[in-house]
Amino acid sequence: EKNLTLDVAHRVDRLLEAEGIATVMTRLGDTYVSLAERAAFANRVSDCIFISIHFNEDNRPVSTGVETYYAAHQITPGSFMTSWLPFLWRALSESPNLESQSLAGFIQEALVARTRALDRGTKAKQFFVIANVTSPAVLVEGGFLTNKEDSSRLTSEDYREQLAAAISDGILRYRDALKQRQSAVAVTAPGRR
Repeated sequence: EKNLTLDVAHRVDRLLEAEGIATVMTRLGDTYVSLAERAAFANRVSDCIFISIHFNEDNRPVSTGVETYYAAHQITPGSFMTSWLPFLWRALSESPNLESQSLAGFIQEALVARTRALDRGTKAKQFFVIANVTSPAVLVEGGFLTNKEDSSRLTSEDYREQLAAAISDGILRYRDALKQRQSAVAVTAPGRR
């Protein structure tokens, strides 16, 4: 999994930089970076989004498809990381995590459109690595390594390029939607006299 995810991440990096978007990767080579280190790293980067790329495994070899997760609640700037143990997690904010949910939706839609993989949807789950990032954050599952067809597709450079293009497309659509919302707020904001 680590080699496939790194390959897709490098492809996403290249595609986004071609669009003029600065990127920062939590790892550039075959090195281990803990989940806590990844989250802390992302929190040191201002004005960013965080994408964690993975490939699924399941005891049932028939499980297939792509899915994108977002944390229902994330830590707020200045707070400490939450526990590894789900039963110790507190509600991290009173309001739902709409920005991460929106980002997940754009990426998932692009994944399904580009890869034609089974749409497993977007799901709220308190994965440590995305729940402990203060900016919009998602975890992408780009297929099942335990499914023969998914695994075969993942060996194809063309398919991995499609995964990367889908993630990039989703990020760009999220950015455009965010700009539209911000400009709409600016236009409708009451003027001062």
